[in-house]
Amino acid sequence: MHVGIADHLGWAVAVTASTDAKVVDRRRVELIGPGMPTAPIEHDAQGLDLAAAAALVKKVRASVVRATSAALDEIAGALPGPVASISLRALPPDFPPDLATQLRPPYQARADAVMYRQELAELAHARGWDVHFYDAKAVLGQAAGILGDGAEKVLEGPRATLGPPWTKDHRGALAATILAR
Repeated sequence: MHVGIADHLGWAVAVTASTDAKVVDRRRVELIGPGMPTAPIEHDAQGLDLAAAAALVKKVRASVVRATSAALDEIAGALPGPVASISLRALPPDFPPDLATQLRPPYQARADAVMYRQELAELAHARGWDVHFYDAKAVLGQAAGILGDGAEKVLEGPRATLGPPWTKDHRGALAATILAR
């Protein structure tokens, strides 16, 4: 089984496909616990001193680990076979690891999304899943190139068979599983 993730701040669309690109599960998952700030670096830590910002981000990351771990366990438990891989939107190259830099423009606008993807990747690695990264702008075209004439049926077909929702996030997550195969 291959899981594709289209993440947002605090939640994600998860689409799981078999090795023959059949959707076996799709769901919205929560990546953070209730009541926690979903964009701590971009919003909540602004104006705090560095120590207070670091404490906030540490607390949020702990919540992300708990919620995301539970979500990944739910996905894996619902599947007819083991998860081989997870595909995530690509991390920006050379993103600064230190919080002081992340709190400043232009990094603060992407720092929270990077945090979620880093935690997803670490949790997937801990489960023994291969982690693949995809370019969200190119993934549909890349998958179509692999699928050839059957691309539309594979990428759009689940809307007819599963019903809504079947959004661009769902299609992109499915396409990412195809690249991971």
